[in-house]
Amino acid sequence: MRALLTRVVPLYRGGPAAPILDRATRRLDEPLRVAIAGRLKAGKSTLLNALVGQELAATDAGECTRIVTWFRDGHTYRVQALLRDGSARQLPPGPTGGLLDLDLGRLGADDVDRLLVDWPSRALQTMTLIDTPGLDSLSAELSRRTEAALVPGAAGSSEADAVLYLMRHVHASDMRFLEAFRDDPAKRWPITAVGVLARADEVGHARPDALESAGAIAARYRADERVRGLCQTVMPVAGLLAASAATLREDEFRALGRLAAGPVGEVDRLLLTASRFANAEIDVDVEARRRAALLDRYGLFGVRLSVRLLREGTVTTAGELSRELVRHSGLGPLRDVLATRFAGRADVLRAQSALTALEGVIRRWPLPGAHGLRHDIEQITAGAHEFVEVRLLDRLQTGALALSGDERVEAEQLLGGDGLAPSARLGLPEDARGEEVARAASAVLGRWQRRAEHPGSPREVRDAARAVVRTCEGLLDAGRGPGRAG
Repeated sequence: MRALLTRVVPLYRGGPAAPILDRATRRLDEPLRVAIAGRLKAGKSTLLNALVGQELAATDAGECTRIVTWFRDGHTYRVQALLRDGSARQLPPGPTGGLLDLDLGRLGADDVDRLLVDWPSRALQTMTLIDTPGLDSLSAELSRRTEAALVPGAAGSSEADAVLYLMRHVHASDMRFLEAFRDDPAKRWPITAVGVLARADEVGHARPDALESAGAIAARYRADERVRGLCQTVMPVAGLLAASAATLREDEFRALGRLAAGPVGEVDRLLLTASRFANAEIDVDVEARRRAALLDRYGLFGVRLSVRLLREGTVTTAGELSRELVRHSGLGPLRDVLATRFAGRADVLRAQSALTALEGVIRRWPLPGAHGLRHDIEQITAGAHEFVEVRLLDRLQTGALALSGDERVEAEQLLGGDGLAPSARLGLPEDARGEEVARAASAVLGRWQRRAEHPGSPREVRDAARAVVRTCEGLLDAGRGPGRAG
């Protein structure tokens, strides 16, 4: 793609397509762009803060929540406003000097196209996160801004390479957005989207098994053919708990410790409802104002869980409690999905974004000899096995390919649906040795070779089996190579 863009950019220099192609070229060397989208109050900014491990995104109803905001890795903290007239302005901190307190000055949200927030963060080194206003905002303009940032336009790809889509229940508006994000109805790319069952602790009414209940609902969504056709998986996450646990303070730990050490009956009655916990006048060693602050930060589920972990002696320090709360929040599995399914395919997703931009330019501003460019594009998409894998994986996930249930599950795993490492593709332990990988790859290779050569199979099934065979051959080579393949 880089070589092709190098040849194409001079052909459009000075014209309206030049900025699009320049951005597409630069994008190949930038971190993957992952947008966080969803309906109003889905918990988008809270989840972003959890992923970064820092309270960067505003979570209240201020002006900044109405603006598409990009969070990038940087040497120091800096915020720029890119205005609709094309100019940029650096923003000073607000009166409190806090990270979330920005001073727009005389600017209104309608004047700003996007905010760019630079912050030194390991999490942001591999992917730029894009926070968006709610899709069902009371303002049609806010909803339009989000769709404009994420849905491909007439010429060029969307601003995001992939999307985390937050939902509490699957609504018709959720389905419409995910369908629009697919780029082109003829090109189904559900691997560019991951669904997040947000505020998962509220699904089970903050009961001790709330995350298990949310997990069962997420599993039903994963099995739903409509959802499978639009996003590769659905994960339950208690975003508020994850975000707050990552920044647990010592004074909060001490207050939770006093609750855990208080009279069991009194504290348990206090924890019956959120309203009771925040407001009831009960003889415990934590005043109502402090309890309300804990509830605001951790939610009722987080407070209940903290008290239980401290009572049982599972944790004894603030650091231990922080790690346990993050573990119970479901953030770890989501991070694993981001690492394996997004970051692991970053080159493919970035190349696909650049490819979509180039195709849009050629359609909108055709040049003499554009047929040759289309041929080059077809060669890239057909010749790069990574693209072949992604397209086949999507056809399997959308049910567009007639394979039996067991074959489909195995093919999805081999194509990297559960992770890109050879061990993950073959269903082996992470620390599998090379010879184990080679044996497993040889076994599946034989099965798929027979499937590819079966005369009774439809042509599309044989073609799919040949693609899986090529993947298996690569896994076999990996197992025979030096070192461990996990």
